[in-house]
Amino acid sequence: MLVLFETAAGYAIFKVLDESKLQQVDSLYKEFDTPEKANKVLKLKHFEKFQDTTEALAAITALVEGKIGKSLKKVLKKIVAKEAHEQLAISDAKLGGVIKEKLDISCVHSPAVAELMRCIRSQMEGLITGLPGRDISAMSLGLAHSLSRYKLKFSPDKVDTMIVQAISLLDDLDKELNNYIMRCREWYGWHFPELGKIVTDNLAYCKTVRFIGDRTNVAGSDLSDTLPEEIEAEVKLAAEISMGTEVSEQDIANISHLCDQVIEITDYRAQLYDYLKNRMMAIAPNLTVMVGELVGARLISHAGSLLNLAKHPASTVQILGAEKALFRALKTRKDTPKYGLIYHASLVGQTAAKNKGKVARMLAAKTALAIRYDALGEDTNAEMGVENRAKLEGRLRQLEEKGIRRISGTGKAMAKADKYTHKSEVKIYDPSGDSTIPSTSKKRKFEEVEEAEAAEEPTTPAFKAKKPKKEPVTEEVEEETPGTSEEPPKKKKKKKKDKKAEEEAVVEVEEAKEEEMEMPVTESTEKKKKKKKKKVKEEEADDE
Repeated sequence: MLVLFETAAGYAIFKVLDESKLQQVDSLYKEFDTPEKANKVLKLKHFEKFQDTTEALAAITALVEGKIGKSLKKVLKKIVAKEAHEQLAISDAKLGGVIKEKLDISCVHSPAVAELMRCIRSQMEGLITGLPGRDISAMSLGLAHSLSRYKLKFSPDKVDTMIVQAISLLDDLDKELNNYIMRCREWYGWHFPELGKIVTDNLAYCKTVRFIGDRTNVAGSDLSDTLPEEIEAEVKLAAEISMGTEVSEQDIANISHLCDQVIEITDYRAQLYDYLKNRMMAIAPNLTVMVGELVGARLISHAGSLLNLAKHPASTVQILGAEKALFRALKTRKDTPKYGLIYHASLVGQTAAKNKGKVARMLAAKTALAIRYDALGEDTNAEMGVENRAKLEGRLRQLEEKGIRRISGTGKAMAKADKYTHKSEVKIYDPSGDSTIPSTSKKRKFEEVEEAEAAEEPTTPAFKAKKPKKEPVTEEVEEETPGTSEEPPKKKKKKKKDKKAEEEAVVEVEEAKEEEMEMPVTESTEKKKKKKKKKVKEEEADDE
C-alpha cells in the first residue's frame, strides 16, 4: 500500500512496510513513538517539492476544493501508475473519487488511514529527510496566510473601498445641492419671489428658471414639459402681478448657469446612487436586504471596511454612529442610546415609538449575522437576508398587534393567553385618627358660622350668657343735637340693638361650640375673636 501525504513543502509518497499494524487502529500511535520505530512501518518512496509559494498555494487550493493540481497529477502518473496493483491511501475521500475517475487508481480512506496520517504528521521530520523543522514551520505559516487571503476572496468585485468612497461622495453632493438650491432660490427670488412658493420641487424650480429666464417671458412660454397644467397656470398668473424687482440680462445669465449646475449635479447623484446600489448588492447582498443600500453603505463606511464591520458584535452595530451620545450617557450616568445609524432603516422607521428600541436590537442581531455571512461566506445570494427580514417583519407585526403567546402548550397549537388586567385596589390612608386636634379647616368653621346665623333668629336667646353693654350707645345718643326730633334716634337704636344682638349671638355660638367640644382654644381663634369684636365696635361707631 502507498500513502499520499501533503505538506507545506511538497507531496510525499510513502510505502507501507507492514500493513498488519494498520489493523490495530487504537495502538497504532505506539509504533510512531520514535523516528526509528516509524521508519520500520513506513518508508519514503518519493518527495515532490514545491518551487515557490504560488505553486504551493495553487496545489493546496486544488486539494481544498477536491481537485487534482498539475503537480499532483504529475506525481501520481510518474510514481503510482507504475505500481497500479497497489492501493493509494489518502486523507480526503472526495479527492480519492476524482483520482479514481481520472487516473484509474484505487484509493482507500478509512479511520485507520486517518490515524496513520496523524502519526506521520507527528514524526514528519524523521520520515522526510532533508527538511529541517524550522523550514517546515516557516513554510506552513506562509502558506496558511496565503490560503486565508485566498479564502476571503479579495477580488475586485469584493473591494468595499468603492462603497466607502461612493457613500461619502453621495453625502457631499447632497450638501452641495442644498447650498446651490438655496442660493438659486434666494437669488432669483428678488426678481420673481412668487415662483418659490408655487413650485416646491427643487429640480423643477431650477428647470423652470432656466427655461423662462426673465419673468416677462412666462406669458409666451410653454412649461408643460416641466410643470403640471394647474401649476403652470398659477405661475403665469403670478408673473403678471409679481412684486419682484427688475434685473439685468447678465444677472439672469448667471442664475441660469447656476441652475445648469444644479441639474447636472442632480443627474450625477442619481447615477451615483444606482452605482452604489449595484455595488452593495454585489458585495453585501444580505446586509442590503436587511437595512437598505444607504444604511448598509454608511455602516461599512463608519467601520472602515466590511471585514471590520463583521468583527463588531450586534450591540456595537446597533449603536454605531451614536458614539458621542453613548459616551456622554456613560459619563453622566444616564440612559444609553438605543440606536445609531440603524435608526434610518425602514424596519425601525415604520415601527411605533415604544417598540423602536426592541426592533432596533432585533434588527442589529440579524444584521450582524448577515454582515459576517457577506464578508466571510462563499455564497453571493441574499437568501439568508430575505429569510431573516421576513422573520423580523412577522415579529414586528406581532408587537404591533400585542400578540402574547404562552410558553406552555403543544407544538402544533399554542394556547392563547387572556389579556391580563390588574385588579388590586388602592386604599387611601385616613389621617383623621392620628391626632386629637380637630381637623376642621378655618374655611369650614366660617361656613358653619354663616349657617348658624341663617338658622337662628336674632330674638332667640338660646346661648345667651352675657348681656351686651349699652353704655357706649347711650353716650353717643346723648351727644345728638338738641334740635332733632326724638323719633329717628329711637329707630336707629332698635336697628343697632338688632345688629349687636346678631353679631354677639354669632360670637356666643362659636364660644358655645368650643365649650361643648371641650377643646383648648388656639391662639389663632382668639385673635380672630378680638378682630371680630374690633370690627363690631368700628361698625357701630360708623353707623352712629
